[in-house]
Amino acid sequence: MISRTNPKRSRTHPERTGSDARAEKNLSARRRAAASSTVHAQDVAGFVLGRFDAASGEYDHRQLYRIVQAGIADATLPPGTKLPPTRVLGTALGIARNTVVHVYEQLALEGCVRAGVGRGTFVADTGPRLGDAPPRRSPAATRRALLSRRGSQLVDGAGAGDRQWGAFTPGVPEVRQFPVQVWSRLQARLWRKTTPALMSYATGAGDAGLRSAIATHLRSARNVDCTPEQVVLTSGTQQSLRLVAQLLCDPGDAVWLEEPGYWGARSVFGAAGMKLVPVRVDDEGMAPDEAQRRVAPRAMFVTPSHQYPTGVLMSHGRRRQLLDYAAARGVWVIEDDYDSEFRYRSRPLPALQSLDAQQRVIYLGTFSKTLFPSLRIAYLVLPGDLVEAFARGLNELYREGASMQQAVLSRFISEGHYAGHVRRMRALYAARHDELVTAIGRHFGDRLPVIGGDAGLHLVLGLPSALDDRAVVKRLLQAGVSTRPLSLYHLRTRAPARGLVLGYGAVDEAQIAERFEDLAATLQPLL
Repeated sequence: MISRTNPKRSRTHPERTGSDARAEKNLSARRRAAASSTVHAQDVAGFVLGRFDAASGEYDHRQLYRIVQAGIADATLPPGTKLPPTRVLGTALGIARNTVVHVYEQLALEGCVRAGVGRGTFVADTGPRLGDAPPRRSPAATRRALLSRRGSQLVDGAGAGDRQWGAFTPGVPEVRQFPVQVWSRLQARLWRKTTPALMSYATGAGDAGLRSAIATHLRSARNVDCTPEQVVLTSGTQQSLRLVAQLLCDPGDAVWLEEPGYWGARSVFGAAGMKLVPVRVDDEGMAPDEAQRRVAPRAMFVTPSHQYPTGVLMSHGRRRQLLDYAAARGVWVIEDDYDSEFRYRSRPLPALQSLDAQQRVIYLGTFSKTLFPSLRIAYLVLPGDLVEAFARGLNELYREGASMQQAVLSRFISEGHYAGHVRRMRALYAARHDELVTAIGRHFGDRLPVIGGDAGLHLVLGLPSALDDRAVVKRLLQAGVSTRPLSLYHLRTRAPARGLVLGYGAVDEAQIAERFEDLAATLQPLL
């Protein structure tokens, strides 16, 4: 079968298709429309002169470039417009001709204009537009259009707060008591004898001295069974969790999360494409029901020594049950031991990792609570078979470079400064905890429960289930009090527990009573 063509079109434009012709027709129409509303070539000098401010503090060449480039971008100077000769435009603006020459050369380099010897300089045709200008959207609609589905879920469900200091911000330590002079002295000593290795990218699992100091500390303070070779240094707990998600889990794998639980783990595992399974927390810790136990997850995330945010201490029996289940079903147990150094009435149970005979526990620790958050040094204690892979993955994905800070911290610990600082802070936080509990009793008596025991840097003030704790938090913020709603820590949307997570680490003991009065004055009318 012989196809029919238009002989005249074939001879004139052998390569053009029907869609090409329509695109060129539309482009021509746009150009004619632009030309009808723009300056003519002979008026370009006037166009520039009307926008050029000789008294401006902006450099002449930057101002001229900006004016001409903007005119080209919005088609006020359409393709084909001839720009004035450099001498003419320089005289009109009262600037040096070489300044105009420099601007024209820069525009030509960027493809905005074309110049021919003896012909002049013309606005270049940058080709057809790929489509009409996008419609205006609301900020939320714009974000949905720009972000991936996973990105939108992460941003919409973000739990990180805008305020990270003051009464009663949860999770923030008292950084004003940190021995800055001691740290500065150690750091200055290292800088005087620094090596290229300390100033380059980190390699392996981190500073050998710090890994050894951490292993020694954990064996004595938390009964963690580890060698320095099992410790991998990271830039914070969030990075530790990302490594676990990326190296041990695939998209679609299930992970058990405490309900309520740490929103940071929820965000990391959700962003990794994992299936989030909320498992309720009772008086003994994470308590999976029979249906959940039938379908083993790839991993479970637990805070057994001080459940976040409720403060529950996981019982020895529950620890054994979860470890036996993990060993039998091949589940990774991620133990976040984020603030076990601060227990005020009794010694904590040893770390869950100390009971792990089958090498299924990945232990997470951090210096954010004991020292200061912006230090961004945390660590993983891994089963021996995982260490090499995690060290390689860490360097491949993140190109770590905190070698100097790691070396300083190594000396800070080995010289005894870390242990002394933790002892002082434990006494300080115990006094602040007691002062806050006293203030709660003074204003509310037994009407509102205090949840969280005697450990860590926060407690939970329970609220009636009918009260919207998120709305309460907004009201408190207007009164200058920063706190977090307990419902934020729930993955389930139906009937979450209500309460206020109150941090006492970052507020002076002498100010707790006064600041809690502000909280009580806002909360009382809502009860």
